[in-house]
Amino acid sequence: MTPILAAIACLIVVTFCYASLCAASPFGDCRRCRGMGHALKTDRKGRVKRGKDCRRCRATGKRIRTGRWLYNRWARISRAGTDTPGGSR
Repeated sequence: MTPILAAIACLIVVTFCYASLCAASPFGDCRRCRGMGHALKTDRKGRVKRGKDCRRCRATGKRIRTGRWLYNRWARISRAGTDTPGGSR
């Protein structure tokens, strides 16, 4: 097998695995708060306390994966473009 064919096969396998991951688990941990939903801070004594809620994930600790976001966008555009104005015929 030539190196180019091996690279193409590897990319196809990685793409298929990522697509199946997005289908099985569309949400991943937020990268900013690492899935906790809030920041950690310390008080003056050095004890860890709960900080402010994460604005990126709105304190859920989850974010939508890029592949799932792209699929949702594609499906929304496809539905809007194929919709008939008078209903289904």
